[in-house]
Amino acid sequence: MELDLTPKTAEALFEGDGGGYYTWSSSQVPLLAKNNVGAGRLVLQPRGFALPHYADSSKIGYVIQGTDGVVGMVLPNTKEEVVLKLKKGDVIPVPIGAVSWWFNDGDSDLIIAFLGETSKALVPGQFTYFFLTGALGLVGGFSNELTSKVYGLDNDEVEKLTKSQTGVLIIKLDKSQPMPKPQMNMTKKLVYNIDAARPENVVENAGLVKTLTEKDFPFIGDVGLSVIRVKLEPGAIRAPSYPTNPTVQLIYIARGSGKIEIVDFSGKSVLNTQVEAGHLLVVPQFFVVAEIAGEEGIESYSIVITTKPLFEELAGRGSIWNAFSPTLQQVSLNVDSDFQKFFISKIKESTNLIPPTV
Repeated sequence: MELDLTPKTAEALFEGDGGGYYTWSSSQVPLLAKNNVGAGRLVLQPRGFALPHYADSSKIGYVIQGTDGVVGMVLPNTKEEVVLKLKKGDVIPVPIGAVSWWFNDGDSDLIIAFLGETSKALVPGQFTYFFLTGALGLVGGFSNELTSKVYGLDNDEVEKLTKSQTGVLIIKLDKSQPMPKPQMNMTKKLVYNIDAARPENVVENAGLVKTLTEKDFPFIGDVGLSVIRVKLEPGAIRAPSYPTNPTVQLIYIARGSGKIEIVDFSGKSVLNTQVEAGHLLVVPQFFVVAEIAGEEGIESYSIVITTKPLFEELAGRGSIWNAFSPTLQQVSLNVDSDFQKFFISKIKESTNLIPPTV
């Protein structure tokens, strides 16, 4: 089975005065469609505004850059808009069917990466967006006769309703245009800053791992996904691991650079390549993956399509090797007892996050 796991960067779907939206298509990355996952990246320039829309997929947004982002959202089965503040490190779930708009109220670009699952999508492996207004707006797609009767408008009023907004996906608002202010009480409930959260695994001079599930952040359960943050210091290694759940990993490299190695079910290396910020990788279920940080370190964010992710380590004190009896270790590796004891002693001295060797 030949799989193309090569890291890919996003391609521009739209670029304008207010920013752009970039995506990974299923034709560019066939494994996205095969595994029902998708990804996109939103870049909003100062005063950039993404028009109200909904999508056919559940996803999670991670704020890569920015301090004054604003998202307005009407969640499914609700009739009330919530307005939330976003900053670097924030995670914001977007359930399927939720109507949202996004705005940059800051002085520098706001960049958000979206990772999600596409099992119910119109096009497997891709997010499809439905805009309420603008050149692609849903309201403007209906006949004037229908719109007139639905809203009780005359023809001139229908033209004003459907034609006034000529923007497509993203527009730039004038500085004098007021916008809704974030509700900080709702922000605390519906937004989680994963960068500031306490990691469950941290090793000095090596890095950290933080897994975000509905246990810590109940709202994330609404999208059926979990998020994993891995930050490695320059030259550090995250030892090989694999999910024990039948779930694919979708990994986005947010910062830095390094190398990723992946091994498949036949013990064959299917990927051994350099990665850098902006790269997206799909790791098929049960495949084993390891990361090596480059000179500037590396920081990645991934999703798994489960609310209870479980991973097994191949190295470190928590390694699967420590669960086996000495006899089983010797037989499996075909080594004598001296090497078996030496090998296990090395494992017990190590961690799954390995500092660089001097």
